[in-house]
Amino acid sequence: MINIKDIENAHSRIKHMINKTCVMTSRTLDNKLESKIYFKCENFQRVGAFKFRGVSNKLLLLNEEERKKGVVTHSSGNHAQAVALGSSILGIKSVIVMPENAPKVKVEATRNYGANIVFCKNSVKDRENTCNELRKKHGYTLVHPYDDDQIIAGAGTAAYELIKEIGNFDYIFCPVGGGGLLSGTSIATKGLSKKTKIIAVEPEKADDAYRSFKNGKLYPSSYPDTIADGLRTSLSQRTFEIIKKNVDDIITVSEKEIIQAMKYLWSRMKIIVEPSGAVPLAGVIKFSKNQKNKKIGVIISGGNVDLDEYFSKFN
Repeated sequence: MINIKDIENAHSRIKHMINKTCVMTSRTLDNKLESKIYFKCENFQRVGAFKFRGVSNKLLLLNEEERKKGVVTHSSGNHAQAVALGSSILGIKSVIVMPENAPKVKVEATRNYGANIVFCKNSVKDRENTCNELRKKHGYTLVHPYDDDQIIAGAGTAAYELIKEIGNFDYIFCPVGGGGLLSGTSIATKGLSKKTKIIAVEPEKADDAYRSFKNGKLYPSSYPDTIADGLRTSLSQRTFEIIKKNVDDIITVSEKEIIQAMKYLWSRMKIIVEPSGAVPLAGVIKFSKNQKNKKIGVIISGGNVDLDEYFSKFN
């Protein structure tokens, strides 16, 4: 299991590639919740999401032979774009397996970053099988979205930067899907500030991590129907073990609460945040009565929203 030293090393390794994202506050929200809230804005990260941190760390650690052969992953979202851009910067061939129903805007963004795209059927099993076939045939290195120590260490650098800049917190709220960001966040936080409580937030409609945490048994996700599309994935055994060790609680929020949090971030703070990125704020608001007069960190995981439908009205 990785530790704070791995995250410190990852930060030193990737800092020339990533954006040191800003930390934002809202006086209106602080007054309403009677606490001080600090947002680590990974929506301003390269490719618009925290994913670029872990991917950069993984790619920079590849040996010469692995770089020469190239990398492969399966993703229809932020991870796909992160692998595509990171590989392009480092001169590494990247192949992204994407489902046939992947949003056109994400397909084009991934292609524009320089990746080769291979389409497959829409199930997770088909994505994994296609990816494995390509690995066997071409010798590509897998860059997994979250089930990888190097990816987790890179993801943890967001919380590492937040605590280094602002100091210790009473709570840090973080979204959870596959658990890579949460694992890295929890290791960074407990390594720098042992008394800080880590609260993971998950959609009610995608509550596999919540049930796994509460029951001590790993439950798979069945690709649930939640607006927070980045949180539809299942924990791995690796991330589950880290979460059990470091996370203090996992809570769930409704679709309405996610949308309300997203609306607040857009309308009052003027920042574009995707539904998954708004989930931790929804958790802060929902449980604010238990956290008055506290110092709270919130990891906004990303800001990639498909605006084509909205802007098409004006074309």
